[in-house]
Amino acid sequence: MAGEPILESARLRLRPQRIGDAEALFEAYGDAELMHYWSSGPHADVVDTRDYLAARLDKSDWRGWAITLTDDDRAIGTVAAGERRSGVTEIGYMLVRSAWGHGYAREAVSRVIDLLVREEGHRKIFADTDPDNAASNALLASLGFHREGLLRAEWETHIGVRDTVAWGLLADEWTSR
Repeated sequence: MAGEPILESARLRLRPQRIGDAEALFEAYGDAELMHYWSSGPHADVVDTRDYLAARLDKSDWRGWAITLTDDDRAIGTVAAGERRSGVTEIGYMLVRSAWGHGYAREAVSRVIDLLVREEGHRKIFADTDPDNAASNALLASLGFHREGLLRAEWETHIGVRDTVAWGLLADEWTSR
């Protein structure tokens, strides 16, 4: 992760996550409403967030970026990508509540998709979301993802067993936009 390039978009910078981002990201990870559709429950304190980030920094199958504004290095969210099969990559993302409504998630996820498709040659990007997570489902649809299916009782989470919506985006769908 240390050699991971910093990605930039019009208003944002995506840099490798670090444990020091825990204080800023606790705003999201500690928010019970925001974490409702996450695979784990809200964090009780910054120590939980620090431990959560530390466990993910050394995972070789995922890359995680902290989303920051170009003029401020404080993390306002995260984007992560994990290659599941050759050329097929899963993405995930989260923004602190105070950053909602500015188009930052769209901009950050778009930049990571550009990296994966245009720069690295991945053929498919996919995501899964809770069917009731209207904001995330709307974001994926607006980025050109296609709803590929509903997986019933797929996840056992802190809110119970949940279905998941599978979303997919092919490289040529992204590059033809």
